[in-house]
Amino acid sequence: MLAALLFFAAMDVVAKFLAQTFAVPLLVWARYLVNCVLMLIFVTPTTRSQMLVTERPWMHVARSLLLVGTTFCMITALGSMPLAETTAIGFTAPLIVSLLAGTFLNEKMGRVRWFAVVIGFAGVLVIARPSGALSGTGTLLALGAAICNGAYQIFTRKMSPTENTTTMIFYTALIGALVMSLTLPWFFGGTVPSLFQMLLIASLGINGLIGQYLMARAFRRAPASTLAPFTYSQMVWAMLLGWIVFDQLPDALSLVGMLIIVCSGVAVVWLERRPVTPMDDF
Repeated sequence: MLAALLFFAAMDVVAKFLAQTFAVPLLVWARYLVNCVLMLIFVTPTTRSQMLVTERPWMHVARSLLLVGTTFCMITALGSMPLAETTAIGFTAPLIVSLLAGTFLNEKMGRVRWFAVVIGFAGVLVIARPSGALSGTGTLLALGAAICNGAYQIFTRKMSPTENTTTMIFYTALIGALVMSLTLPWFFGGTVPSLFQMLLIASLGINGLIGQYLMARAFRRAPASTLAPFTYSQMVWAMLLGWIVFDQLPDALSLVGMLIIVCSGVAVVWLERRPVTPMDDF
């Protein structure tokens, strides 16, 4: 999980840089196309048709579309928002997972857990306060990415026990590439990328594929509640890389909001790891 998040942080840095020059749908398309091509080259020779075998084809479609939505909203938000703050808002996804788990995973949610989730979203309000410098549209897009990511994680948790990791990743790449190909007539053209920019665009798919594979393997080897606290390491990488590459650091209030999100997320994870007691309904 720690390694996966490092690759995701690197992908966000490159995406933010490229979004200043290229249309976001083009970057999203390239990300999934590279994923798909790499899998066909390196994975197909060993797995052959087994990679296509699945018991839940429509769940793969839904899961893939959610990840495409996550990528699209996040890259668009990064185009107008600092890296650290955008990443922090995106990290409300575990709180959204907690909300959705009651409906889709039959997990009971007590009042204390509800309180922790509400406090977490209050952290978003601190980061995106009216007196702050963040884009309102960018903030909403980052929240949209978190919602899509939360639903994507629910699908991943439901499918991991029966679906092969390679199959899950391949369908995500294939469906993402096919769906985004439909947008190319409207967004393809304009600036011709240089060789360096082409390598950066390709790295979106490489980093995304490696990170996605490592995360899927992590969910197969450990409970989500055990892995969740480690996900906040990406926020540290985002602050460090945002400072090094873009000379952007969050202000004091944004750091407070980020800390609130982290603390509420850890609290939710701790509550998920124990059974609901009468005190939770206090």
